[in-house]
Amino acid sequence: MARIFNTYGPRMHPNDGRVVSNFIVQALKGEDITLYGDGMQTRAFCYVDDLIDGWLRLMDHTPDDFTGPVNLGNPVEIPVKELAERVVRIVNGKSKIVHSRPLPIDDPLQRCPDITLARKELNWEPKVALDQGLARTIAYFDGLLKSNKTVSRVGR
Repeated sequence: MARIFNTYGPRMHPNDGRVVSNFIVQALKGEDITLYGDGMQTRAFCYVDDLIDGWLRLMDHTPDDFTGPVNLGNPVEIPVKELAERVVRIVNGKSKIVHSRPLPIDDPLQRCPDITLARKELNWEPKVALDQGLARTIAYFDGLLKSNKTVSRVGR
C-alpha cells in the first residue's frame, strides 16, 4: 500500500483546485496569485514521473513481510508563498502575490512525507527538482491555454 503526497505535473486539470495548477493558471493569465493565510504553510511537491517510478518499484517489490504503507512523495518542503514566487519567476510573469484569503481551519501548517521506508525497501526517492518539474508543467498548461481550450475561473 502507498500513501501519496502532493503530486503534480502535466495532464493535471487546470481547475482541479490544487495549489500548483491554481498558481500556474493564474500566473499564465497574468492574474494575481491568491494565497491562503500568510503563505508560510509548507508543502512538499512530487513530480508525477517520480511518483510513477515509486509505484512501479512498490508493485515489483515482493517480500512477504513487507506490507507498507510506504510514503511516496518528495521530502523537500517549501512554503506555499515560495511556490507562488517560483511559478511567477518561471512563467516570467507580472502576477502579484496577494494574501486575500484566510487559512482554512482544517488546512495543516506542514505536510511533508517521511520516505525512509521507500528509500530502504524500494531504493526510491524523487529525482526531478521542483523548478524542473514546474517548468514542464507550466509548458503543458501554456499549451493548453493557447489551444483555445477555455480554462475558466480557478478554484481554491
